[in-house]
Amino acid sequence: MRTGSLSILGAAVWDGERFTDRDVHIVDGVVADRPLGDPVSIDGRGRSLIPGLIDAHFHAYATSQDGLEDERGPLSYAAINGTRRLRAALHRGFTTVRDVAGGDIGLARAVDGDLFDSPRYLFTGPALSQTGGHGDPRSAHVDICFAHGHLSEIVDGVDPLRIAVRNRLRTGAHAIKVMASGGVFSLTDPIRVPQYSDEELRAVVEEATRRGSYVAAHAYSSEAVLHAITNGVRSIEHGNLIDATTAGRMADVGAFLVPTLAAYDAMDRRGAGIGLNAISLAKNAEVLSQGQEAVALALAAGVQVGFGTDLMGELEDDQLCGVRLQIEASDAATTLRSMTTVNAALIRDPRAGHLGVGAHGDAVLLSADPISDPSALWEQDARVAVVRGGIVFD
Repeated sequence: MRTGSLSILGAAVWDGERFTDRDVHIVDGVVADRPLGDPVSIDGRGRSLIPGLIDAHFHAYATSQDGLEDERGPLSYAAINGTRRLRAALHRGFTTVRDVAGGDIGLARAVDGDLFDSPRYLFTGPALSQTGGHGDPRSAHVDICFAHGHLSEIVDGVDPLRIAVRNRLRTGAHAIKVMASGGVFSLTDPIRVPQYSDEELRAVVEEATRRGSYVAAHAYSSEAVLHAITNGVRSIEHGNLIDATTAGRMADVGAFLVPTLAAYDAMDRRGAGIGLNAISLAKNAEVLSQGQEAVALALAAGVQVGFGTDLMGELEDDQLCGVRLQIEASDAATTLRSMTTVNAALIRDPRAGHLGVGAHGDAVLLSADPISDPSALWEQDARVAVVRGGIVFD
């Protein structure tokens, strides 16, 4: 339902450190210090209210487990399917998503125009990949041209990269995504090997920084992560294979880590059954066991650890499994901060990730205290209501 004034009364409200009983008032989509007029009320007594969750590694256009299908299938299908994926994420309690590899201004305009139920939507556009890099979906024996798709674009060389970054920012991109190491889904690149030259990465970072934006990099190994952050990358996506020294260096330069534990677990359990190729299954086995270890190393080093999911195709319904896995790697309070205050800092939105006056009116009302009962954070049935901008989704 849509309302000008909404009050959630008597809930235990998360303030980033603890729960405190108080009323939360949302007026015209923003948290206010008092209600306006005769508000619609929700009884929050005996329940816990947390800020709307943020998934910082989402893919609206990831329609399948086949790289070429994702990239070359009809954009109309990808966009319509993307609305379904976004709507499902909202009902799981994710009121903001950052789409790192894909999305475009058309989908963002549809979200902003309330054409369908959706989280707040930030996109990078297609990720930048070198030839033969993680964003190149061709297998070694396939002799076809591929320059760009819905999730990635092959761009080699400093000047072409500058143009590509400028064009993404011209068309509303929140940040720039680069592929800085091999990956699970791609077919011809070893996971640990860094991608792009120093000069190429610096050019991307320079262009993004000049426009007040930043760069997120797909990177798994210590050598790839160090290569990225040395050249100014701010957000490391995945990072499963980092060591303690690399985690310490990330903390020194203020780089964020966005783990995507849900993706590896889902591919391990379900990948073969839905047709994921043997190469990707073997790569996934290499990174699966170390994902939770990387989270622990990063937290111990003082890295700001966010939260993401990176689920492709049919695996998107495992989004909340990622919450459970990250709690196992840390604890419920730390993971809750990862999904709220840390991710809000990552996306540079001071109105997100909290329920103080002036914040977005985004919240999730839970049936239980998620610190004493962490399953409330990952069980769909624990969501009593999801609120996005003062609009209630039961």
